[in-house]
Amino acid sequence: MKILSAVFHSSAPDLTACPVHDRPEFAFIGRSNVGKSSLINLLTGHGRLAKVSGTPGKTRLINFFTINNRWSLVDLPGYGYAKVAKGERYKFNEAVADYLEGRPNLANVFVLIDSRLPPQALDLEFIRWLAATEAPFDLVFTKADKQSANQTASNVAAFKRALADADVAAPRAFVSSATKGKGRAEILARISELLDA
Repeated sequence: MKILSAVFHSSAPDLTACPVHDRPEFAFIGRSNVGKSSLINLLTGHGRLAKVSGTPGKTRLINFFTINNRWSLVDLPGYGYAKVAKGERYKFNEAVADYLEGRPNLANVFVLIDSRLPPQALDLEFIRWLAATEAPFDLVFTKADKQSANQTASNVAAFKRALADADVAAPRAFVSSATKGKGRAEILARISELLDA
């Protein structure tokens, strides 16, 4: 897939404020500081489409980008950031849950996992919940350039084992590096495959 155009469409604080259209949506989510904005910029080929921040939890709204005038890339707020009042954090997570459970044109969710870490309880808890919603999803293991290929493969295998232990069927998994461009073609091919299905 060639990305010919990628433009910001709108932001929404909750499901009711999401744009009304019939384009299929591909959502990206992960824990704070997993490299989501960098991956979105890599996929779209626009270095500043999604704002990259050193502050975890910077994305607070559901952000919609129109790609090739055919589909929408949805940048969801990261789960698990800490510097928020408890009430606001609950409301923020509720908005994401409402979107993932209730958005009719959601075509797929890409859940980002830091490839440098052993399986994290927060990631596993989120994926167990997501699988229970029956929303289609894949995994993207980020920051693969920060360690050896063998270490990345070992951590990916450990994560898949942890999913199996939690009775979650392992979805497709992609390995990415925003700095080296790794995974871009494979993820875009997956989106193309789902668009054509």
